[in-house]
Amino acid sequence: MKQHTRTVAVLASVLLLASAAAGCSDSDGDSGGDGTETHNAAADLDTDVVPAATSSASLAVDVKNGTYGKMLVDEKGRTLYLFEKDTKDKSMCDGDCAKAWPPFTVKAAPTAGGGVKKDLLKTIKRDDGSEQVAYNGHPLYRFADDQKAGDTHGQDVDAFGAKWFVVDPEGKKITTKPQNNDGGY
Repeated sequence: MKQHTRTVAVLASVLLLASAAAGCSDSDGDSGGDGTETHNAAADLDTDVVPAATSSASLAVDVKNGTYGKMLVDEKGRTLYLFEKDTKDKSMCDGDCAKAWPPFTVKAAPTAGGGVKKDLLKTIKRDDGSEQVAYNGHPLYRFADDQKAGDTHGQDVDAFGAKWFVVDPEGKKITTKPQNNDGGY
């Protein structure tokens, strides 16, 4: 029941952000391909916790035993997700999607932490030219509503055309029920 309520709340937040962004436009029609400029939906999010891009050279992908068992996290213990709409080594999340689900981008090759299979870890080039970390062919993302290490509020959320899942050390989506109810490690 707790997971269902959390999923509904997260989905409502995403829809609210999308609605707010769609409702904001620039009357001079001088900014986008369709003549509208959307409000920066990410401005309302705590981007100090979940940066859209990171320039640190020491970024790592690690494995932690968390709510859904062994799962991939970034160097600060924040949960990493895959997006079912993505294709192998190609992100399908940009614009408002990338504001709600910031791509895990790097300026240098990421390092493989304990439990991470180095041969599954690489970077892919996004349409904007940035380098996104991918694992077993899945581009990796953080979720803007995950405010601290161990948060998994994005698990099994259906948003932007497909579902989002926590990733296991084999590079596969985790679809099992939570192993504990403490919301962290």
